[in-house]
Amino acid sequence: MNSPRTLFDKIWDMHEITCNEDGDSLLYVDRCLIHEGSRHSFDKMARTGQQVARPDQIYAFSDHYVPTLGRASGLDGVGDPAIRGMIELLAANADIHGFHHYGLEHPQQGILHVVAPELAITQPGLLMVGADSHTSTHGALGALAFGIGASETRHVLTTQTIWQQRPRNMRIVVEGTLPFGCTPKDIILAVIARIGAGGAVGHAIEYAGSTIRNLSMEGRMTVCNMSIEAGGRAGMIAPDATTYAYLEGREFAPKGDAWRKALEYWETLPSDDGAQFDREVRLNAEEITPMVTWGTSPEHATLITDRVPDPADASTPEARADLEAALDYMQLAPGVSLQSIAVDRVFIGSCTNGRLEDLQAAAEVARLGRAQVTTWVVPGSQAVKKEAEALGLDRVFMDAGFEWRDPGCSLCTAINGDELAPGERCASTSNRNFKGRQGRGGLTHLVSPAMAAAAAITGSLTDVRTLSSSGEAN
Repeated sequence: MNSPRTLFDKIWDMHEITCNEDGDSLLYVDRCLIHEGSRHSFDKMARTGQQVARPDQIYAFSDHYVPTLGRASGLDGVGDPAIRGMIELLAANADIHGFHHYGLEHPQQGILHVVAPELAITQPGLLMVGADSHTSTHGALGALAFGIGASETRHVLTTQTIWQQRPRNMRIVVEGTLPFGCTPKDIILAVIARIGAGGAVGHAIEYAGSTIRNLSMEGRMTVCNMSIEAGGRAGMIAPDATTYAYLEGREFAPKGDAWRKALEYWETLPSDDGAQFDREVRLNAEEITPMVTWGTSPEHATLITDRVPDPADASTPEARADLEAALDYMQLAPGVSLQSIAVDRVFIGSCTNGRLEDLQAAAEVARLGRAQVTTWVVPGSQAVKKEAEALGLDRVFMDAGFEWRDPGCSLCTAINGDELAPGERCASTSNRNFKGRQGRGGLTHLVSPAMAAAAAITGSLTDVRTLSSSGEAN
């Protein structure tokens, strides 16, 4: 009798072609996601005369470098010649090699980790890789998905395979009902605060428990997206009725009899009863509150009702030095109330929180007041933008003094002209807050969309639960 297996083990074993004596596995890759920054792989391929092995399984997106303003005139609106050249080069390589391309002027353009699930390019049981670390997002649909580097991308493009060391299994179980004002972003920040930025190194994470099962697909994507911030190789959630309802009818989803057969397979994927995990962490959802980061790592996250920690309370000299360096960069003093920290900018968007559900949550708060600081709302895709506009969310944001922009990575990556000035402090729905992430000298506080909108209308980090219908803090 076969031993019980995890969701991860089932997908890995299905895709393993061979395993060498060093323990490296050669895996077949179902989907490879690239963007305009993947040009180096194609440069090397051109010099060696290599071709794309399976162009039908390669999906390219213009997202990391595209501007989020001035897009009405298409490429003519891209002022930076270097960025324009990258966008044009991706289109040229798509023409040469024949892979799928969602370029700047494509009606389904957007962030690769938003568009691929929207189109059902992402499906349960697939092994997916992407030229971006947040490829873990796609594990929310029951896929095994992880980011790869430039040399690995080239290997996948030319062979449709990749060599990898098999990670260990880790399960993070969250049980209970999320309290009012708490979101999937707060779940994953609470997880990282608990286990640390290196807490899942060498592991593929499976998120489980009643709290996770009750999340929407969009919420699940937020959780899996930041698995890499906990050091995980991948983040996964077992497919279920929520997954199937989300996928059905989308462009690349199986149709007719193929859909029935796909469901039969997908239903075999969840971890078996008795499957063994190398590590397990459990959280009580009812103890989670709105979170905010105060330092330069996602593990520097705490309750919005807390104060900036004191390095003197650190358990080791190394930890003390780490806290002192973080506070020095963030220009914060120990003991300061987090809710007293004024912000200069607010960013709502990214592959973490740029989906419709995120914008709806932010809009509900935006209705309570008017922006006191510059606030950008950047949809994750053209589809999200159109859906939001059909619901009138763009008007809600603009009436509240927020800026409504075109889809792209924007201020999350700060490599597209959207960046903080040195010393500017930003409440951001993105996924990283290390030094200079949003611009040289920029100071980033990671929060949920609702918390970001609350910071926008108060001008400070704010517990969204304290806002009344008048937009004033109770």
